[in-house]
Amino acid sequence: MAYPSQLGLQDATSPIMEELMNFHDHTLMIVFLISSLVLYIITLMLSTKLTHTSTMDAQEVETIWTILPAAILILIALPSLRILYMMDEINNPVLTVKTMGHQWYWSYEYTDYEDLCFDSYMVPTNDLKPGDLRLLEVDNRVVLPMELPIRMLISSEDVLHSWAVPSLGLKTDAIPGRLNQATISSNRPGLYYGQCSEICGSNHSFMPIVLEMVPLKHFETWSVSMI
Repeated sequence: MAYPSQLGLQDATSPIMEELMNFHDHTLMIVFLISSLVLYIITLMLSTKLTHTSTMDAQEVETIWTILPAAILILIALPSLRILYMMDEINNPVLTVKTMGHQWYWSYEYTDYEDLCFDSYMVPTNDLKPGDLRLLEVDNRVVLPMELPIRMLISSEDVLHSWAVPSLGLKTDAIPGRLNQATISSNRPGLYYGQCSEICGSNHSFMPIVLEMVPLKHFETWSVSMI
């Protein structure tokens, strides 16, 4: 999760988030090089005596400044499209969880199990235990198995919401009457926090998300205890 004064992205927990961070660094380096080149040219124009002010024909320069931006755009677009297709790809999910947004809480249903569903509310500040995170803890966490592909079906009962967990690279809109899907796959166990990322009313800030990723055997024990 994020920490105070953090400048970068949260640590990646899923393969998709690792790809997104690599793409972020790749694009940022291109932007840095372009900015440095533009700053260098501006400095030269301000600090040197201009020559050839009557030049009306420069085919070589025009060719370069037409082809170079196109090549840069291709270098950005190709990895971006690759990641988009990776995010939409769902190969044989072992588990499906339906998530419904409400004002202002989340409800979850494990569709592969009978009668395994619950609501998840934020824990009020007065009820927090030592070590709990204010505005991020919930009364019922979403427990999922790690290192397995999981399909999340996301929708809403009332207004627009957005189900987002940054460290997993997830952000999917919850739209009334529409079912969106996302893929979850965690490389390691742990607690991963998120929040609603779409302004949905007065208590928009008070509907957190907590995923607890555990080994498969612990998930099976938990699911049996919940049924």
